[in-house]
Amino acid sequence: MDTALGHVHLLVSDLDRAISFYTDLVDLSVTERQPNYAFLSFGDQHHDLALQVQPDASSPSPDSPGLYHVAFEVDTAASLRECYAWLQDEAISVRSVDHGISKSLYFVDPDDNDVELYLDTRASETELWGRENSTFDPTTL
Repeated sequence: MDTALGHVHLLVSDLDRAISFYTDLVDLSVTERQPNYAFLSFGDQHHDLALQVQPDASSPSPDSPGLYHVAFEVDTAASLRECYAWLQDEAISVRSVDHGISKSLYFVDPDDNDVELYLDTRASETELWGRENSTFDPTTL
């Protein structure tokens, strides 16, 4: 059986704000919109990200079981640097981490969903994570 991760579904409090955030940040496009839902895609699937309005939803505590974060892979260092600049322009607090095999930006979206943007920097597909977690300056990418 061939399987793949189909999509991520996030609860949001303001659909328009969430759509703007994800379409501006990672170039997702809206493929379908309903009164309380939006479906966004990178182009190959109907949707890679589903957004659902739930104004009264509360976030789980950070140490409870559940989704840790949603990660989006970018294809170039320039793309990661541009995303960092966009996040800075939006006054979004960003934590940058060099994992040795990837360079990552961690932040929260407008609804406090944890998000990671990363660039895979492995020399080969077989290179493993060596538990490195150092900081780096995204402006130097």
